[in-house]
Amino acid sequence: MDLLNTLVDKGLRREVPTRDEALAVLATSDDELLDVVAAAGKVRRAWFGRRVKLNYLVNLKSGLCPEDCSYCSQRLGSKAEILKYTWLKPDDASRAAAAGVAGGAKRVCLVASGRGPTDKDVERVSETISAIKEQNEGVEICACLGLLREGQAERLRAAGADAYNHNLNTSEATYGDICTTHDFADRVDTVQQAQSAGMSACSGLIAGMGETDADLVDVVFALRELDPDSVPVNFLIPFEGTPLAKEWHLTPQRCLRILAMVRFVCPDVEVRLAGGREVHLRSLQPLALHLVNSIFLGDYLTSEGQAGKDDLAMIADAGFEVEGTDTATLPAHRRKAADAGDAADAAPQAGAAAAVPAPTEGARTDLVAVRRRGAGTDLPPNA
Repeated sequence: MDLLNTLVDKGLRREVPTRDEALAVLATSDDELLDVVAAAGKVRRAWFGRRVKLNYLVNLKSGLCPEDCSYCSQRLGSKAEILKYTWLKPDDASRAAAAGVAGGAKRVCLVASGRGPTDKDVERVSETISAIKEQNEGVEICACLGLLREGQAERLRAAGADAYNHNLNTSEATYGDICTTHDFADRVDTVQQAQSAGMSACSGLIAGMGETDADLVDVVFALRELDPDSVPVNFLIPFEGTPLAKEWHLTPQRCLRILAMVRFVCPDVEVRLAGGREVHLRSLQPLALHLVNSIFLGDYLTSEGQAGKDDLAMIADAGFEVEGTDTATLPAHRRKAADAGDAADAAPQAGAAAAVPAPTEGARTDLVAVRRRGAGTDLPPNA
């Protein structure tokens, strides 16, 4: 179809599609789905070959967050029965990270609940970064600690943090519907602080919170404008005990269309299949590897993921290969552009809003499993 040919050509030129083109991807039918995946797969392979980067999450501090993000099991007032614990000691965090590295992870993501770190927290995380890097040569470290204050990004970079994650999550227009304790601009500011400090920016979205197609396109275009190196795409995990527990809008087919749209808008960026893939993509997870070039290995922050060995088998069976520490993830032009501060963007065009998808029938609530192993427990992690 002409739309897909146009999007492939634009993706190979790193040219941003129009809003109408991005919306059209989300509006394609199930009969066209494999054509959409094949087209976006051409763009993915052009920039990343058949490599899959593995990332591993270490939840440094779990639960009891003062923010009220509706999607989060760690939020203020959450009744989700998740693990709750204070800061892991650097050695404990390093051991948890080592399990992921041993499983093939190239990047370790250090995450802590809360609005943002205190200066003491930054010191604590800096010690953890040092401990992990001392024991795991070549590993990348991404910190995810919430909203940053002036000077904290520079301190984390000096401590050895390679990247900083702070997701935009949803469109600016609807951000107030999912969170009232901070706003969209606060998140943009933190991403920009990380970039200014010389860290690789990681920022993405959560799909499945009742947003429209236009909202999804808005947040992805906002991400394109910020130009992060990595864009994680999360699919809402509807935890019981959170305000969005009943939001089951996603099908495997819709998830694939969302991933394809993100790839077309961000063709040469590390697009990461993140939380919720097992819950919503289910048996179609291998197809997503034709769209993304990065996944999380094993468990997530507060929920269990697919077994690490099954992740590795899935990658191999689909004909892909795990990216090694001796291989640069990003294309050469992006690595050079990061040094030069060069980012190519185009103004998005207006597009019509689509209706919010209806909840899907037969929601698989049995697939939401609270994490009971790994960091914060005496049980071995899933890696």
